[in-house]
Amino acid sequence: MMQIFRTVQEMQAFAAKMKKEGKIIGLCPTMGSLHEGHMTLMRAARAKCDIVIASVFVNPTQFGPNEDYDAYPRRFGEDCKKLEAEGIDAVFHPEPEEMYPQGYCTYVNVDGDITHKLCGAQRPIHFRGVATVVTKLMNITRADEAFFGQKDAQQVVVVHRFVSDLNLPVHINMVPICREPSGLARSSRNIYLSPAEKEAALILSKSLKKAKAAYENGETDVESLKKIVSDSIRTEPLAAIDYVDLFSFPALEPITKISDPGLLAIAVKINKIRLIDNVILGAK
Repeated sequence: MMQIFRTVQEMQAFAAKMKKEGKIIGLCPTMGSLHEGHMTLMRAARAKCDIVIASVFVNPTQFGPNEDYDAYPRRFGEDCKKLEAEGIDAVFHPEPEEMYPQGYCTYVNVDGDITHKLCGAQRPIHFRGVATVVTKLMNITRADEAFFGQKDAQQVVVVHRFVSDLNLPVHINMVPICREPSGLARSSRNIYLSPAEKEAALILSKSLKKAKAAYENGETDVESLKKIVSDSIRTEPLAAIDYVDLFSFPALEPITKISDPGLLAIAVKINKIRLIDNVILGAK
């Protein structure tokens, strides 16, 4: 039976007991409002670990002043039903005050170029919040393995960086993007889209697909590939480009041509709803 823990002390006690029994612990950090994309993380963890812990926590420190923290969908009852159906062993669902009690003043700041581009350029405090909460979650759950989705590829790179830099004994797993049958990348924000906006949002995956086809036909010039995507997105009246960029992967270094794998990443607003998507070109 799935257990639900709301305090750090309870979660730590459970994790300590599992460790004593020699169990391999897998962690799937989420902010809830779970969809099929999250379930692919859970299944990957279930296949690799003895114990799977899902965290459901809308982390306030990764939201900027004008972002959608208060509006972020919270459906904990529905989330628990989905997690139980996947055979998850434990859910960690703390209140913000439990994770950041009065007087809290310690943060993990990944102060490298990898956090100053893509989503990091638009959201300057975002990755400090992500790095801090993920470090805390890894420590609280004593995770051996942690699972993240490729849709947030920059986040995966950042997590890899601080786990390596801080010598944390956790292996990071990146799970491929989960898409709706239409090609739209699954996201908790998709529920905000009207039927017309959801149709318009297909331009993200269609544009990336065009660039991937061009790459597979021999196009390796970065600016040309970016132009294919940008030109395609601009054909959709409801879409406004936030960024279209292509960097080496996983280093996220500037390149002019693709020789090793490259991350082609986009952020697009469909009316007011900001969506992200990506494709890794040259992935082995």
